[in-house]
Amino acid sequence: MARPVPKKAVTAAKSENRIVRYFKEVRAEIRRVTWPTRRVATNLTLIVLSVTLAASVAMGVVDWLFAQLFALIVG
Repeated sequence: MARPVPKKAVTAAKSENRIVRYFKEVRAEIRRVTWPTRRVATNLTLIVLSVTLAASVAMGVVDWLFAQLFALIVG
């Protein structure tokens, strides 16, 4: 007569299979990604940095203007 498999062993095997399957699917998905070239990545990075710098300067100017306005009002 066959011995029954303990539930813990079955659960551990199923969860391990899920983990292995997950990483296999992640790997397959990563292979499908169209990665940007180095030049495109550099250009996009420069655009993001430029926009960030411009927004920071604009917010700094607005902050300075409000500080000046507040100083005039409080005085």
